[in-house]
Amino acid sequence: MKKLSILFTLMACCLMACTGGQKKTTNMETGNETLVRLETTMGNITVKLYNETPKHRDNFIKLAKEGTYDSTLFHRVIKNFMIQAGDPQSKTATDTTTLGNGDVGYTLPAEFNPKFFHKKGALAAARLGDEVNPNKESSGCQFYIVTGRKFSEAQMISMENQLNDARLEAVFNELARKHMKEIYKMRKAGDNDGLLELQDSLEAQARDSVSRKPALKFSREQVAAYTTVGGAPHLDGAYTVFGEVTEGMDVVDRIQAVKTNRADRPETDVRILKATVIE
Repeated sequence: MKKLSILFTLMACCLMACTGGQKKTTNMETGNETLVRLETTMGNITVKLYNETPKHRDNFIKLAKEGTYDSTLFHRVIKNFMIQAGDPQSKTATDTTTLGNGDVGYTLPAEFNPKFFHKKGALAAARLGDEVNPNKESSGCQFYIVTGRKFSEAQMISMENQLNDARLEAVFNELARKHMKEIYKMRKAGDNDGLLELQDSLEAQARDSVSRKPALKFSREQVAAYTTVGGAPHLDGAYTVFGEVTEGMDVVDRIQAVKTNRADRPETDVRILKATVIE
């Protein structure tokens, strides 16, 4: 046994000698979650990136290393909801500049994972709305950190019902859009019976479509989190959550409490001075 130990030690030394002893094992190679520190004008925030969302993880690391986030603003802040940053145009924005439309020329495919949801402190990707982005692709650079609020169990049940109703309404509206010419003709002709018949038909189709998919139901983990630490449950399954705050949640809370204008932009700039990947 002792000889084997010596042999393994010699092998390890030889391997290090072959590589010059310079190879550095990354967090991704060891399975550990990568940490990124955001140094802001109001203090430091450290986030960890989930390995289960590799495209978002790798992209965030890349942008942090390239300095894309350095000097960007938290350009959208809504108390008891979230703080948003990452717009490259905010680096040189004046007080009157409209922000939120900046990008890096690409989007990321959604990486939804039921393990990860919008609890307080969640790091998630911003995106364009479903009307122009039906696949829910993420912005290549803009992100937000959830602050949210706490909900009772009764409120969680009510929200489940509302979200399921919203799914039905979305499918119905999509079907209606495909029949707009027909609807317009019926309205012009005053054919109310025809409109009601079409409405009933589309509603039946919508219900059939929705029934083919499982109804939205919050997990025990979600209910436990939203009734204790809080968050923004209505965003679950719609925006990719790819990390969470590990240090500096007090800084996030201070940022969410700043005064903002009508566009939800802080009246006094809150800036990310530097984003650093912690190797």
